[in-house]
Amino acid sequence: VQVVESGGGLVQPGESLRLSCAASGFTSGFTFKNYGILWFRQAPGKEREWVATLNMLDNSTYYSDSVKERFAISRDNNKKMGYLQMNSLKSEDTAMYYCVLRRGGVDSWGQGTKVTVSS
Repeated sequence: VQVVESGGGLVQPGESLRLSCAASGFTSGFTFKNYGILWFRQAPGKEREWVATLNMLDNSTYYSDSVKERFAISRDNNKKMGYLQMNSLKSEDTAMYYCVLRRGGVDSWGQGTKVTVSS
């Protein structure tokens, strides 16, 4: 499975961005809808941090405390796309953001998209 993120950029504090995650290369009878979606981020000089999860079974969503109420994870199975809507961005949200597709304990990572929040 190949994963490609997009949508990062430079924004000012308080603004919004929507990150996208395009998936392809599905085999073994599984399709995009059979995968859970996660977003992680890694800020300069810091460890990678989990941001959000969208459960493949019931589409339940989970968020880290640092982004809860500001970020929203979603998916479009027809387009094979995952999304992370980020609102009320703060300087501490500056990081490289990674999309992960997960199934059966196997994770497929994208190359990341950079988000910079600065005035």
